[in-house]
Amino acid sequence: MDKWIGVLVAVVVVAVVAWLMLRSWKRRSVRDETLSSYPAPATLGSPVLETEVLYVATTPVAEPLERLALPGLAFRGSAHIEVLAEGVILRIAGESTTFIPADRLIGAGLASFAIDRGVEPEGLVAVTWIPLQREPAEAELRVDSYVRARYPGDPARIVRAVNDIAAAPAAQRPKQESEASDD
Repeated sequence: MDKWIGVLVAVVVVAVVAWLMLRSWKRRSVRDETLSSYPAPATLGSPVLETEVLYVATTPVAEPLERLALPGLAFRGSAHIEVLAEGVILRIAGESTTFIPADRLIGAGLASFAIDRGVEPEGLVAVTWIPLQREPAEAELRVDSYVRARYPGDPARIVRAVNDIAAAPAAQRPKQESEASDD
């Protein structure tokens, strides 16, 4: 009898946690439904740089622990990034293609952590850009899309290529301390 009570309690706890996660994701999706990337132009030039990456997350600038649920950028996965004169294309497995025009790019820099990924110092590339907002806002929202390069040397190449085509100079990244201990 005690065994069945424990099983019942475990099932109830798992069900409640799953329901809370689903409710949270739905709220996040509704909150971010007015934001998106841009439609890709019909014709694009040849890439200045293309490489394989792991897409991590997109967050508001200076809030690396607050995931945004943008179409095509909601879930982590293997990806292919292309930097062209017209902008950046990010093709994430299982997601729609994301295009960021050069005139909406702020720049790129290196980071050490984002919402669900902590890596060695400066192991992530943060591409800072201005998303398409379907409803007018008081101020333009700036977001960081984090990727982790698969091959050595690619982080510096990605940062350089994005900064070369960005419309604005690279924004200085605020220094934030990790919650992880150095023990």
